Amino acid sequence: MSASTPTASPSAAPARVVVKNSDVVNVDYVGSLEDGTVFDTSIESEARKAGLPLRSSYEPLEFTVGAGQMIAGFDAGVVGMAVGETKTLRLPPEQAYGQQDPAQILQFPVADLEQVGVNASVGVHVTAQNGARGVITSVSNGNATLDFNHELAGKTLVFNVTMVKIN
Repeated sequence: MSASTPTASPSAAPARVVVKNSDVVNVDYVGSLEDGTVFDTSIESEARKAGLPLRSSYEPLEFTVGAGQMIAGFDAGVVGMAVGETKTLRLPPEQAYGQQDPAQILQFPVADLEQVGVNASVGVHVTAQNGARGVITSVSNGNATLDFNHELAGKTLVFNVTMVKIN
């Protein structure tokens, strides 16, 4: 071989880019309960299939990994994923919205609720003066029981997540 003939030198395969803390990522996801009931998704066809109320738009969810923008288990679960990878995250309550807190279940006189314009009926959603959101779970003997726990507290959540983009 002459000195002017190019030669191929071995090169390493490009390093696989995976998610790490502080990365801004975009993911598609389907969130469900252990029984398969879908409660949220970024994918319109999945929302239609599950009978969820339709939103004005569907697009991958963007968030900064490790910045506390997501529930802990979801945040930790995407670390190490590569673009195009799909992963199932099974999150116990401690990694999601926590256990039900009995201190967040309060009773109020129906008359007090009606005085501030709240229809004291089971299933009615209420926002307290401090911004806490709850739902009326029972009404009896002139009192309404309001549950201010997150609606997914105490539940194991299952997310099917596809990594769309790592910024």
